[in-house]
Formats: sequence, structure tokens, C-alpha cells
Amino acid sequence: MQCPFCGDSDGRVVDSRSSEGGRVVRRRRQCGTCQRRFTTYERPEEGPIRMTVIKRDGSRQPYSRDKVIDGLKRACYKRRVSDEQIRSIVEQTEEEIFRQYDREVPSSFIGDIASSALREVDKIAYVRFASVYRDFQDLAELIETARQAEEAPPVGPEQKDLF
Repeated sequence: MQCPFCGDSDGRVVDSRSSEGGRVVRRRRQCGTCQRRFTTYERPEEGPIRMTVIKRDGSRQPYSRDKVIDGLKRACYKRRVSDEQIRSIVEQTEEEIFRQYDREVPSSFIGDIASSALREVDKIAYVRFASVYRDFQDLAELIETARQAEEAPPVGPEQKDLF
């Protein structure tokens, strides 16, 4: 494995453990040259498409973990939400998807699961995510969603009130 810091391939595995419900192997590695540590994730290669997403307009496309991550990162822009928290939300979402669906999953289900998990982490990011995912038609719908988030008790000590 090539070190992302110095580019050398002389390194060793420090720790290995399973992740994402046993579907992924997480390895902590240490470069033999610069001695810096980094993490790698090993996933089985995708064969035939395992899951298809049914979009709002009825079209279908392959499920993409990266699209879920990108949407969450956009919602969490300039918020105190770590990459580890985003990864955890995606893992929760995927576990629920694969538990309830075999081949096709509605995009609304993915959005519901991801937004409810995000709501527990950061209310502002939740409202941002919901504003795109739910495709509000007017300002009243957005305000109602923000009020519902406001009425929920704060999750973390750093999370402040919306209004």
C-alpha cells in the first residue's frame, strides 16, 4: 500500500477490524519511511448492481454510496460534523436499506433514513438536507420543518437552538 503522505510503499498494518456490519475491513497502517499513520478500507468489488434506486420521477439508477456522502457533506458544510459522523450516518442508512430492501429502494426511503440520522447529529444540517431532499414547494414547508427540528431536544452539548 502506498503512503498518501510520502508516496513510499514500505509500510505495515498496525490494526485490522471489521466495519460496516462486517462488509468492510478497516486497517490502520504505518509508513515505514515517514512513520505517519493512515487508514484504509477494503470492500469487496461490486459485481452486478446490487441495489437500484427508484427516483421521484420513476427513473432508476444504481445505488451509489458516494452520492449519499456528497449530499450529507453539502448539508454539513461549515458545521461541526466530522467525517466519522457522516460515515456513521451512511452506515446506518445502508444497514437499514439492505435490511428492508432486496433489489430496488425508493430514493424517498434513503432520504428519510439519512435525514433522521442527521437530525440526531446537527439540526441545522438536517434542515439543509431536508430542504433539498424534500423539495419544498413554498417557504411555509421549510419553516414547519425547522420548527419541528427546533422542538426536538438538543442532541449534543455544542448544538444551539435554531431560533
